[in-house]
Amino acid sequence: MTLPAECGHLAAELSRLRLRTGLSLVDLGRRTPYSKSSWERYLNGKQQPPRQAVEVLCAVARQHPGRLLALWELADTVWSGRAVPASPRAVLVPASALGAAGSASAPRAAGSAPAPAGPAFTGPTFTGPAPAPEGASVPGGRRRLVLTGSVLGGVLLVLTAGLLLSRGSGPRPADDTGSAELMIRNPGCAGAGCAGKDPVRMGCGGAGMVTDLRTDTGPGGRQLELRYGALCEAVWVRASGLRPGDRVELLVPGVAEPQEVRAGDLDVGKYVATPMAPVLRGTAGIRSCVTPERPAEARSASAEPAAEARVCFG
Repeated sequence: MTLPAECGHLAAELSRLRLRTGLSLVDLGRRTPYSKSSWERYLNGKQQPPRQAVEVLCAVARQHPGRLLALWELADTVWSGRAVPASPRAVLVPASALGAAGSASAPRAAGSAPAPAGPAFTGPTFTGPAPAPEGASVPGGRRRLVLTGSVLGGVLLVLTAGLLLSRGSGPRPADDTGSAELMIRNPGCAGAGCAGKDPVRMGCGGAGMVTDLRTDTGPGGRQLELRYGALCEAVWVRASGLRPGDRVELLVPGVAEPQEVRAGDLDVGKYVATPMAPVLRGTAGIRSCVTPERPAEARSASAEPAAEARVCFG
């Protein structure tokens, strides 16, 4: 069976994104709520992935999901049979409509899949006699406007992508994937199995799944949010306003090792989350700490190593 163009495009883009993460299919199966065999089917176009799988892969790759969700919407429309049918009539497409990448093609057989629409929309295709000179009268019955299947596909692509992308056009944090507000209901771990794992990659921070236990403000406006994922039975700290070198720690009663993360240059202006820790004795006594990085000039001016200005809450 020939894979529809929309479904093939989505599978190819998801495969490219997976390669960017550097993760194998086995790794994806371990770090996400979906198995290795499921990812193999999604990335090879054998099965239409659920919307949540696209969101999870974008979260793992730290990429905004807007564009891929627009592609998913188109592929899902075709996969479910809701696509607009192509015109049953064969239509000759002028060479000018194909752009510089090709020349005039042969008529497309009735019922065949429409060609994938490119970014340049060339408008409707006219059939029938050539246009009469300006000012001449053209009988209405001799001129017909036919909207081909490929143009319909282009219209659908433009409208759907524009609608989906416009939903997220308002103000949002610099890194949306860091906020982990994804609609996921089958996280990849629970309890002790979440220890040391990324809450975003495990799908523990979905919309409606997280309770903010408290929010504290540290030196220089650094903000620490202590978050609890009910389905994952785990907590983590989501920090913002960090500078490169800042260290954030999570200390949970009953858990020997603290979970910590250090901000890098690319984390400025973004959310940064610590690995998770399981909740073994309730949420009382959980502490979140931040240690601001000392400016380079302050370190060089002091001959003696200064004590770290660690600030803890809880």
